[in-house]
Amino acid sequence: MANTKEQFVKGGSFLVEDIETEKMFTPEDFTEEHDMIAKTTEEFVVGEVVPEIEKIEDHQFDISRRLLSEAGELGLLGADVPEAYGGIGLDKISSSVITEKFSRAGSFSLSHGAHVGIGSLPIVFFGNEEQKKKYLPPLATGEKIAAYALTEPSSGSDALGAKTTAVLNDAGTHYVLNGEKQWITNSAFADVFVVYAKIDGEHFTAFIVEKEFEGVSTGAEEKKMGIKGSSTRTLILEDALVPKENLLGEVGKGHVIAFNILNVGRYKLGVGCVGGTKRALELAVKYANERKQFKTSLSSFRLIQEKLADIATKTYASESSIYRTGGLIEDGFARLTEEEQNDGKAVADAIAEYAIECSLNKFFGSEVLDFAVDEAVQIHGGYGFMAEYEVERAYRDSRINRIFEGTNEINRMLVPGTIIRKAMKGELPLLEQATALQQELLTLMPEEVGTEPLAQEKYLLKMAKKIFLLVAGTGAQKYGKELQKEQELLVNVADIVSEIYAMESVIVRTEKAFKATGADANQQKLLLTEVYCQEAFEKIEAHAKESIVAMEEGDQLRTMLSVLRKLTRYTPINVIAKKREIAAKVIEAERYVV
Repeated sequence: MANTKEQFVKGGSFLVEDIETEKMFTPEDFTEEHDMIAKTTEEFVVGEVVPEIEKIEDHQFDISRRLLSEAGELGLLGADVPEAYGGIGLDKISSSVITEKFSRAGSFSLSHGAHVGIGSLPIVFFGNEEQKKKYLPPLATGEKIAAYALTEPSSGSDALGAKTTAVLNDAGTHYVLNGEKQWITNSAFADVFVVYAKIDGEHFTAFIVEKEFEGVSTGAEEKKMGIKGSSTRTLILEDALVPKENLLGEVGKGHVIAFNILNVGRYKLGVGCVGGTKRALELAVKYANERKQFKTSLSSFRLIQEKLADIATKTYASESSIYRTGGLIEDGFARLTEEEQNDGKAVADAIAEYAIECSLNKFFGSEVLDFAVDEAVQIHGGYGFMAEYEVERAYRDSRINRIFEGTNEINRMLVPGTIIRKAMKGELPLLEQATALQQELLTLMPEEVGTEPLAQEKYLLKMAKKIFLLVAGTGAQKYGKELQKEQELLVNVADIVSEIYAMESVIVRTEKAFKATGADANQQKLLLTEVYCQEAFEKIEAHAKESIVAMEEGDQLRTMLSVLRKLTRYTPINVIAKKREIAAKVIEAERYVV
């Protein structure tokens, strides 16, 4: 799956160039090994975890600890840990599949995700040889459990505003840490914490802290809206003695670890949301088929069918775009030499390349999941509000995802900021294309759209990219460095970018499927793509119009709106009819089906 350097797909490049079909990873590219891993994970979750969920929700953390150890015995904790350090060193798609299948485990999936992801990966990617040999083998088997300690009471989104301090003792043997870390997942039973503190109150640095170290303790268990079965406590550091050899990475470079691990965390959160969304649809359609009103099953009603079709359509977009990013990340790591894989800077650069895509996946995936569980509860009616129904817990558990790993607002702000930085560094020809578009718009003529499958969707995508250039280019030109203060505009740009990424992902996935197995075998994919692209394009048009009105006035406003109308001319399809077809397949299969 690895690309050569000549084939390297740069992060954010989807905005200014079209991707070749064969370069995009899709779920249809899963290997037999991926399928086997998915089956093993699903069997473990359904057979071992699901029967214990009520006890886990009741904070019986000894069960969580036991199940994590059992997952370790199956290799489900060591996918991202190299074989040299006791793991099984699988590709990033394999670890993604595991993450998706664990979503069925409710809040236990957080215990698993925090351990294998943000808890262990800092050591995998940035630990030195001694640290890897000491910590990774027991983390890979579940003998030890990891946690990630970044957030503080006074610094949530502003991670670098941390007040936890670290001072080297007089003997030069230990760092003395003081401070509190808030809302730390796995804290009741974690053995190892990746902690961030400022050396001498100034140099933001990462440390590996064991719970048995002197001065380390945890507070009371937090009472939460959802994800009740995960442990969430404050990590308290009172003159905590941390051996100097447990400094992770370089002094003052903790932000490199923190931000890049968050990028991976955002991607993995998106993957988990895909699994949760599929489960919500399955619960909704099974209930709709079973429940009768007016002597008719709920699934026979058109409005219920529309809800099911909407969930399925958004699921297809979420799954397609998130696994696309997984393929990019896998290719990025595959390009690294063995020496570079042990070089923190090279690893950081490989992760940071796709920071835009990871942020998109995080806020898009979490909002699709929120939509899905909300509609699933609505389909259940009053029963959806009852705790004995799984969908009630899914609804509560979903809400945290829009806050985790940087709020969705922060991630939306990161997207245009990163795009502009890449443009200024010459990594994305954004300004050149925006300038070229201005010339093109002077002579823009209506384009004849073909009638073959995906022709209209490709046209809408092409126009969407021009609209992005129009809005982003106008904003950059008008505000310059002050653009960062125009947060409403930046969020509109981020949403336009998000819809472009999702549109292109479903189009390319469907086209790739056509080439592999023919159009007849992929009619559901075509329907999902047609509906998603039209509705996404309508959102893009609305975001663009609002942005233009905010930036311009008078004759210039009228001119810009006229240009936007040229770019948004198309003949709409009958989405109501197509949603009925989508729903029919979902109702028959009683699950997400493509």
